[in-house]
Amino acid sequence: MSQRPNHTQAIAAAKSGFSERTARRLDHDLRLPSQKNPERAWRTRTDPLTEVWPRALEMLKTMPGIMAVTIFETLQEEFSPDAVPDTVRRTLERRVADWQALNGADKEVFFPQRHEPGQQAQSDFTVADALGVTIGGEPFPHRLYHFRLVYSGWEHAHVILGGESFSAVAEGMQDALWKLGGTTVEHRTDSLSAAYKNLARDAQLDFTSRYKDLCDHYGMTATRNNPGVANENGSIESSNLHIKRRLAQALLRRGSLDFESLDDYRRFVDGICDRHNARRKALVAEEREKLRPLPKRRTTDFTKVTVPVTRNSTISVDRVLYSVPSRLIGHKLEVHLYDDRLVCFYGATSVATMERVRVNRSERGRNIDYHHVIGTLRRKPQALRNLLYRDSLFPSAAYSRAWSVLNAGMPTRLACRIMVTLLDIASKDSSVEEALGQRLDAIFDAGKMPDPVALMAEFTPKDPRVTDITIPPPNIKGYNDLLPLMGTGASSVEGGELLP
Repeated sequence: MSQRPNHTQAIAAAKSGFSERTARRLDHDLRLPSQKNPERAWRTRTDPLTEVWPRALEMLKTMPGIMAVTIFETLQEEFSPDAVPDTVRRTLERRVADWQALNGADKEVFFPQRHEPGQQAQSDFTVADALGVTIGGEPFPHRLYHFRLVYSGWEHAHVILGGESFSAVAEGMQDALWKLGGTTVEHRTDSLSAAYKNLARDAQLDFTSRYKDLCDHYGMTATRNNPGVANENGSIESSNLHIKRRLAQALLRRGSLDFESLDDYRRFVDGICDRHNARRKALVAEEREKLRPLPKRRTTDFTKVTVPVTRNSTISVDRVLYSVPSRLIGHKLEVHLYDDRLVCFYGATSVATMERVRVNRSERGRNIDYHHVIGTLRRKPQALRNLLYRDSLFPSAAYSRAWSVLNAGMPTRLACRIMVTLLDIASKDSSVEEALGQRLDAIFDAGKMPDPVALMAEFTPKDPRVTDITIPPPNIKGYNDLLPLMGTGASSVEGGELLP
């Protein structure tokens, strides 16, 4: 416009570096583009939704929450394909989004919260099957119990073998609190809907009561978010994704998803959490100053059930059959049911500890230890033939293979006797069990049959050789040398007899 008073429109535009058309537009309206109404008063092409938009608008008004894709599919069904071709789907989606922004219902507002140190801890369960972890080469489906301080982000993860249960909550939360060294004012969880699933009303009330007692023991207020509203527990929900991503990346660096044992994997998870906590040590130190002191001791982190020992030397817990020492037949045991193990008590004495087996609601499982019944099997070897839990009795695949080969290659009576003899040899020592299993595999690989007498001689611990030792009688006269030291009035020994 500084050139315009002295030059024509075309020359002023050329000197300013833009076209004559732009110059004419500026002569007509001096406002900047950002100052003008962005809406055009005219269309550059025909509206492809003219015929169908009234029907789409009707659905938007009468069906709150309906999606644009649903509207599009409905319009294609109600109108001809020419009226609603696939090419207008994106146009319809933009038109629906614009209408909802201007005329739609209010949306839920998320309110940011201010967190104080030492005020709140949150915990949750998260499924970790996608990590692909294996234990000893076998797939290991599992969950993580995840505990986190809201203010500092300090966290603890505990590997859970089963589902969401009171024992899993109690064990994981107590491990976290004692590792942390203090408690918070409040402990918040989700609604624990999975823990309540398929529980009777009485069991639900018992779960709630025991969880409240657990929090009371640590002086924490037990709270939970509303069912289905995960954002109310947002500090832990988002962290579930973060910890699984850190574990996945650490497994990638490790170069293997397989662990020798569950304890090895748990140490690996603890290491990942420790490294995360170390990066937040300043906030953690600040929060630790505000934590409440721990009680003098832990509280119950298991479920107690009382079960009878059947004449089969077994107990039944959660649809799983467990063997126990046969001397307990006819008695009742109190079983402390943890997430990953069972501890059996007769009175106040612990009599058996075994790994907990998990099964689906429609299944039944077995955990049989042949050590518990081998004494009776030695006297009744033919009981092995049709034993209900025979396949669960064998301690490893090598012994299962031995039974299959023996039963197929010789009379069943002889196969039973030899198999029981092999189990008897294996029961003497845990190292013998593994070594004997390897030897059996080698024998079968060579196409031979085992010789129980030779194997018994090879693997049965040898009795130490007894050597006769002759101890000469003491020389009683040697005591006379001590008499002068005892003062007057002492007697002497003569010929093996005491003399005055």
